[in-house]
Amino acid sequence: MKKKIILDTDPGIDDAMAILFAEAHPEIELIGITTVYGNATIDNGTQNALYLKQKFGMNALVAKGTDMPLVREPVGATVIVHGETGFGDLKAPSSLDVSAIEKPAYQFIIDSVRAEPGEITLVAVGPLTNLALALEAAPDIVELVKEVVIMGGAFGENDHRGNVTPFAEANIHDDPHAADKVFTASWPVTVIGLDVTEESFFTAQYLDELRDDAGEVGQFIWDVSRYYLKFYSEKVGMEGCHVHDPSAIAYAIQPSLFECRSGAIRVVTDGPAEGMTIQKSDQRSYMNDEWSSFPAQKVGIKVNDKALLSLYRETLVRYSQS
Repeated sequence: MKKKIILDTDPGIDDAMAILFAEAHPEIELIGITTVYGNATIDNGTQNALYLKQKFGMNALVAKGTDMPLVREPVGATVIVHGETGFGDLKAPSSLDVSAIEKPAYQFIIDSVRAEPGEITLVAVGPLTNLALALEAAPDIVELVKEVVIMGGAFGENDHRGNVTPFAEANIHDDPHAADKVFTASWPVTVIGLDVTEESFFTAQYLDELRDDAGEVGQFIWDVSRYYLKFYSEKVGMEGCHVHDPSAIAYAIQPSLFECRSGAIRVVTDGPAEGMTIQKSDQRSYMNDEWSSFPAQKVGIKVNDKALLSLYRETLVRYSQS
């Protein structure tokens, strides 16, 4: 039976890579794409999601989400990484034949999991505000969601600690209060953060070969990745890019690609370490402990990067041939 997914995303170049991965894999049924601010503004990100829906004939419904964090001031779109509208040098047409549903993203999430209890996995690869709003409006959904898989955070494994501050990853830093709500809720969460996403690489050669072998979808990924790779080359010194958002989809498809550890997670919500994610993985009792009363969640600490890259390539090549 296919795994049903709602993908909460801020499209975003690597978000597009993740959306197409989820759409392409035969074991995934992508029932919804909910958008959130982050890599792009909410309007641009939603337009990008709709463009992908139209271009590749997706059945997934698109629901527009929130445009600001719960508490903190908005950071703004990540133009330096993803370009002015989110897809690098490619701009989605202003007029499309498809549109977002009228229901806001958080309500679409609530209604979907209530309609199919225990069947839907939420995969979130942007700021976690839509999920936090859903929790606030309908606390009962923690009993109805099959699993929550998140691309975000950094826990210091494999020497990865942050990418927008020394200790914070971008998705969590954009709305730390929302992330803390999501991590401490009593639903099963797996965090696929920089600890593992920065251990996998789409090299320039890998993307060239994907363009050559994966038809229209490979060409699209190659096109939008030009801006992304320029950023990585000039700012990070890499001839390729980390496999961020697609790694969350890879976990949803094949969890055995990752090794995880368990423990309660909290998020620093202000000060110089704002957005820092911290996991308590020991069983020791402390005099002052803001972790132990919350459920243990899973954090990815190792990844079989070669198998992940093979899975991504094989999925898109097969999809292009169908």
